[in-house]
Amino acid sequence: MTTAQQQALFYDVEQQAITFQGRKLFQQQPNCPIAVLGQGQADVSMYRGNFDIQDHLLTKWPLTIQDHQANTDRLVLTLGTHDTAYLCLTFQIDAQAQLIVTPEVLTGSWNRLWLRIVAEPSDNVYGGGEQLSYFNLRGHHFPLWSSEPGIGRNKHTLTTFQADQDHAGGDYYTTNFPEATFISSQKYYCHATTYAYADFDFSQPGYYDLQFWAIPERLQFGTADDYPSLISKLADQLGRTQGLPEWTNNGVIIGLQGGTERVEAIKQKLQQHHVQLAGLWCQDWEGTQTTSFGKRNYWEWRADSKLYPQLKAHIQNWQQEKLQFLAYINPYVVEDSDLFNEGAAHGYFAKTQAGDVYLVDFGEFLCGVVDFTNPAAYDWFKQVIQHNLIDIGIKGWMADFGEYLPTDVVLYDNSDPMVRHNQWPMLWAKCNYDAVQESAHPEELVYFMRAGATGSQKYGQLLWAGDQSVNWSKDDGIVSTIPAALSSGMVGISLSHSDIGGYTSMYGNIRSKELFMRWAEMAAFTPVMRTHEGNRPQQNFQVYDDDDAMAHLASCTQIFTKLTPYRQAVVNEAVTSGLPAQRPLMMYYDEPAADNCQTEYLFGRDLLVAPVVQPHQASWTVYLPDDQWVNLWTGESYTGGTYDVPAPIGQTPVFYRQSSAFTELFKEIGALK
Repeated sequence: MTTAQQQALFYDVEQQAITFQGRKLFQQQPNCPIAVLGQGQADVSMYRGNFDIQDHLLTKWPLTIQDHQANTDRLVLTLGTHDTAYLCLTFQIDAQAQLIVTPEVLTGSWNRLWLRIVAEPSDNVYGGGEQLSYFNLRGHHFPLWSSEPGIGRNKHTLTTFQADQDHAGGDYYTTNFPEATFISSQKYYCHATTYAYADFDFSQPGYYDLQFWAIPERLQFGTADDYPSLISKLADQLGRTQGLPEWTNNGVIIGLQGGTERVEAIKQKLQQHHVQLAGLWCQDWEGTQTTSFGKRNYWEWRADSKLYPQLKAHIQNWQQEKLQFLAYINPYVVEDSDLFNEGAAHGYFAKTQAGDVYLVDFGEFLCGVVDFTNPAAYDWFKQVIQHNLIDIGIKGWMADFGEYLPTDVVLYDNSDPMVRHNQWPMLWAKCNYDAVQESAHPEELVYFMRAGATGSQKYGQLLWAGDQSVNWSKDDGIVSTIPAALSSGMVGISLSHSDIGGYTSMYGNIRSKELFMRWAEMAAFTPVMRTHEGNRPQQNFQVYDDDDAMAHLASCTQIFTKLTPYRQAVVNEAVTSGLPAQRPLMMYYDEPAADNCQTEYLFGRDLLVAPVVQPHQASWTVYLPDDQWVNLWTGESYTGGTYDVPAPIGQTPVFYRQSSAFTELFKEIGALK
């Protein structure tokens, strides 16, 4: 090895420990092996995107180091038991100064692997994809499987209990976007190259247990002296966003339904109340159907001539007002529609074991799954996006779902759906990405997704936090959108936002006016503002029905548009360095209170946002890390500490760094109130 490599990678023969860049990562100890091999049989059942996953473990063997070899550029450990070698681990530093760990099974047909990484009791852990209940993952284990997050997401709440009766409840770890990547407070990242089911257990004080239901291709470890450099280095490996179109800065993307006449009437009403609009998002552009869950869209992916007659002409008229039209699409096609019949005739859908089209239940209607492992099917659906959306002038869309690939389908390439399942959201993202990049003006288009996987850093342009409940709950309401943005930001998902007001109204949860207003205040300090009417619009508060709420939303959009120069600088950082727009306080402040803070965030480097996420609050307790801060609304100066600050409706607590280059802009925004 070279001198630099010897300093970076070191194997202590006596201690049986592997150190990389001064971080001890692996160590063979009594009753604490580096690696364990096993054989298991998965039992997976799915009900409308909610999964019950069990493992019938047949055998499990802890391994010990039998031999080691070091040559000019690598370290090789042979591990086994009873004088039989079962596993080889190769450690090698690549051209990007990463440590690459490659496992190779030498004997047997093992399909379970546990790798144990050394930890200190004081370590903190972040990432895991998009996690909505915990930002600091320490003390918990996280099954990494893409699914519906579920309603409630807390087994101790009545909402989740009620949802569980319908097989729709979630837990603290359920997420649309899991990823086998984490960042340690020792300033290193670990990324596993695999889409197989995994479970990362951070509950033990002295180690992390990483369980894989297949042998991962490799693990990558990278280090840096600080979190921004570390995240940027990780982004070099996983990819970066291409940014956002300029028109998204023009105001709120308002979610409306019901057809052209209703959309136009509400649009005019909002404009009369001085709400600044960037776009009209009509998820029912392709028609609707009614289920017990609420009004659902008709998934055939072409403009409905009854609800939206002559849509292309209307889009052109709205564009003359500098308003863009946004739609909705997902990678499933409703049974017996013309598009379904076309896809079935060409073999574009995933199959059953008997060779029929596999139909997935999405809640009282069945759909075919576009098989992205079939190049012809991939191109077909990419062209659906291009011809039926982009070519008629649609400038943005929700690219929904991606989590529903069943584990018993037969795919075109005969690959294992247990592995493909977690990869599916990335393939869906790439289909959208390719459709956009092949268009005449890709810089004018935006699509947003809730599901993700490794690769979504590049192919998933904009994340949204999913279908939050229309309430204040920690695990599934407004509060959960903050750790969602922070955790995904740690693994390179730079741009995120959420449905203003939430989406899911079930089991007595009804959106209130106050919840909508507080959510809008927070959204003014995110990359994109977008509302949603929710799954049961008639039962829930809608901003266009209330003059006071429209005036409040107008104020929020005025703040949002005024903030454009700063927000553009933040988005440019995401494009060039991979840094997230919404950043955790611990990214820059080495303070115990910052390590676990998940109800506040930094928007870029210079704005600290502490949203009011409980009802009936006239003041709010804010933690400020050690710096010089100025209250955006009052101009009052603060140093680090905990403060009770005024927080009336319309003034969610926001502070800017006194040393910011955007101080004058922030003063102008503060004066708007």
